[in-house]
Order: sequence, then structure tokens, then C-alpha cells
Amino acid sequence: MSLEANKVFAAVLTAGVVFGVAGFIGSVVVHPEPLEKPAIQVGDAPAAAGSAPAAPYEVAPIAPLLASADADAGKALATRTCGACHIFENNGKNGVGPNLYGIVGRHHAAEAGFNYSAANKALSDKVWDYQAISTFISAPAKAMPGTRMGFAGLASEKQRADVIAFLRTLSPNPEPLPTPQ
Repeated sequence: MSLEANKVFAAVLTAGVVFGVAGFIGSVVVHPEPLEKPAIQVGDAPAAAGSAPAAPYEVAPIAPLLASADADAGKALATRTCGACHIFENNGKNGVGPNLYGIVGRHHAAEAGFNYSAANKALSDKVWDYQAISTFISAPAKAMPGTRMGFAGLASEKQRADVIAFLRTLSPNPEPLPTPQ
């Protein structure tokens, strides 16, 4: 063997011994204990076995705000917050999320060619009416547990009304506005 090959072999052997000794010393010095609960939790905690089912997620009625909603403000907000995943074009291709053209009045999981979550497919007999959209965009994970939509939601009722007013315009025959009750 050449002297250079011996040096390479010695370097690899030395590195292995150093890493092994460092690992041994680390395990002697630090005694990790499993946490009782996760330090960071994304989303809601899973339901404990035997606990009562969670109450359905509800938000205040959106109908009273729709009459004065600003579709232009909704378009700006939707483009900024939703446009990374959704498109709003007639016959446009789906993105990470489904095309939202004609969403108001359409059935859940109805956009052709999009792979919806099981949670959304389970609602395929239901229509995306104004209140359903408001509830969903307020907190998607709470409104539809199991959705793959990673958006945190819009807490502001005014912003939701504006976005819904914009979504309503994405149709050749917009759905009539609901009458406030």
C-alpha cells in the first residue's frame, strides 16, 4: 500500500473512533426522558379514546355581511392569500388546490381532475353555499377535520364576506345572495 492510502485509511479510522467516543460520552452525560405530551402540536389534539365526539364547528352567519361586501377587496385578498394554491379562471387547470371558478353553489369535491381529501369527498352530496364557504375559510382544519388544506383561515368576518363576494362573481350566473335572518 502506498503512504497516501495509509493516511486515508487512518483518517477514516480516526474519525470513526472519535464519533463513537463522542456518542458514548453524550449518552452517559445526557439521559433523555420521553415527554409526557408533545412540546409542539400542529392542529387540534386527537380525541381521547372513549371521549364524546366534538361539537360541529360553527361560525356566525355570513348573510348579513354579504350585502355590503366588497368584491374588489375580496379579489385582492383572495389573490394574495389563496392564489398560491388556487386559480380563479373559467376552465383553468387545477393547482395545488382546485380551481375555484364557480365554487359558489357547486357540490363539494366536484372539480374534475382534482384529488380531494376523503373528508371533502365525504361531503360530495353537500353544496358550497355562502355559509359553508364562510365556515370552511374561517378555519379549514376545524370546519373539515381531515382536509389537506394547510391554510390557517380568515378570522375576520368582513374579510370572509369580501372573499365570498369575489367568489360569487366567478360565475356566468351568480347565485342569489341569501336573505339575512
